[in-house]
Amino acid sequence: MTIGFIGGSGIYEALPLQETREIDVETPYGDPSAPAVVGEFGDTGREIVFLPRHGPDHQHSPTTLPYRANVYALKKLGVTHVIASNAVGSLREDLPPQTLVIPDQIYDRTKHRDLTFFDEGVVVHQPFAEPYCPELADVIADAAEDAADADVVRGGTYVCIEGPQYSTRAESEFYRQQGWDVVGMTTIPEAKLAREAEMSYATVTGVTDYDVWKEESEVTLEEVLENAAENETAIKETVEAAIRALPEDHECDCHSSLEGTINTPDDAIPEETKAELDPLIGEYVE
Repeated sequence: MTIGFIGGSGIYEALPLQETREIDVETPYGDPSAPAVVGEFGDTGREIVFLPRHGPDHQHSPTTLPYRANVYALKKLGVTHVIASNAVGSLREDLPPQTLVIPDQIYDRTKHRDLTFFDEGVVVHQPFAEPYCPELADVIADAAEDAADADVVRGGTYVCIEGPQYSTRAESEFYRQQGWDVVGMTTIPEAKLAREAEMSYATVTGVTDYDVWKEESEVTLEEVLENAAENETAIKETVEAAIRALPEDHECDCHSSLEGTINTPDDAIPEETKAELDPLIGEYVE
C-alpha cells in the first residue's frame, strides 16, 4: 500500500516523513504541481507520496492547475489510496469556520477543465454515483473525530465551482436552496481522475468562511488564509491518524473500477494511446 496525500490551500509541506526524497515524474499531461515528496511515515513503514495541489508557492489556479498530471504521477508512483484536503466555504449556519467536513457527494459547476484521461483514442464510461470512496471516507471521519481538535461533520455535498472568483450572492443563495453544504474549487476533476486511475480517494475539507450568503459576510482572501492556517493542524492530525488506521490489506471497488467500462474495442485503440495510458489501462488491454 502506498498512500498519496494531496495538500490543499494552506498545506504546502509534507507530513513528518523519514528517508524523504523528491521525485520528478514525467507525464503525458506535463509537469505535476511540484515534485513528489516520497518518504516513510513514522513507525508504520508506510510509503507516503505528498503533492501540494497548488504548488509550493500556490502558483496554480483552481482552473488551470495540472490535475491530470498530478493524479497520473501518483498512479505512476504506485499510489493506491489518496487522502486529499480542501479549503471550503460553508453553506450552513451550523458549519462555522474551522469545522472539518468529510463530504460524500459532489455537484460539479465547473466549465473549463479536462475531466478525464480518456478523451482521445479510448472511451470509458464509469459509474460515479459515489464520488468519494465510502470506506476511505469513514476511516478519515473516524480519524478526525479521534485525533483532531475540531468539530467534525460526516457527509455532505461539496459544490465545486470554477473560480478563481468567489461566488456571487445569487449563486451562494442558490447553492443553499439546493441543500448543499460546502463550496470549493478543487475536488473536480481530481475525484473523477482518481476513480479513473482506480485509486481509493476521499477528502477532508476545512471550512474557512461562510461564503457570501450570510448577512454581513464577505469572503476575503485574508479571512480564507487565516482560517486555512488554523485548519492546517487539525487536517494534518486527521491525515496522520487516518494513515495509521487504514488496514494494510484494504481493497475496495475503487481498485477495479475500470473493469467493464472501456467502450472502445481493444483493436481500435491506437498503440500510442495504449502506451501513454499504460499505467491506467495496461491491465485491461493487450
